[in-house]
Amino acid sequence: MLITSEHGRVAALQINRPERRNALNTELCDALRVAVTNAVDGGARALVITGAGTSFCSGADLGGVYDDHFFTALRSMLRTITDTPVPVIAAVNGPAIGAGTQLAVCCDLRVAEPTAVFGVPTAMLGLAADAWTLRRLAMLAGGGVARRVMLAAQQVTAAQALTCGLIDAEGDLSDALALAAHCAELAPLSVAYSKRVLNNTMFDNTRGPDRNEPWEEAEFERCWTSADFVEGQLARREKRTPSFEGR
Repeated sequence: MLITSEHGRVAALQINRPERRNALNTELCDALRVAVTNAVDGGARALVITGAGTSFCSGADLGGVYDDHFFTALRSMLRTITDTPVPVIAAVNGPAIGAGTQLAVCCDLRVAEPTAVFGVPTAMLGLAADAWTLRRLAMLAGGGVARRVMLAAQQVTAAQALTCGLIDAEGDLSDALALAAHCAELAPLSVAYSKRVLNNTMFDNTRGPDRNEPWEEAEFERCWTSADFVEGQLARREKRTPSFEGR
């Protein structure tokens, strides 16, 4: 159901339910959540999530979509991916529909093949996506695209997604792994700080530019006083690639 592999400091997680077009059920959501946590705890500095076959994820498995356990597992999995301190890249190898779009947008970056398509057809089914998903979609793709997806149940092609910013690049799994490998070489404390601040921006746009939360100040200071900062300066003087340790 879920295949994991290691590529240096990158962990790849492949949804493997091609017979269901990689539809999500409770078991798979739990497996993804645990796999993400275990990969980071095991030292992975970047993650790639993709699907087996020709679909990234066709959405929720309709056989269990109305089960409360599924909604709990889905939300927990999405938040775990978003909150994990390392970059998570979606390698969108085909259609990402409904919960598949949710999975893609909860990642930090998206690399998509030309066959990829995004859509959330809740209005066609009498369902609803949680408010977090709508805000995240609007933040990434823009309010106009989010309204077309949610209010008119329209789909977004890979080419359209690249234009509006819903995806970051066109490419396949190898391209996503290469991007992840690049991210894995960057300073972990800096990346984790930036990711957390950017994620919180979508929920609070009322603060002025000089009003920071205590944790923002603390993590900012931690970056500037870290051994990685010293290593970065030394590597620059010595004209070599820095070796960051996340401390």
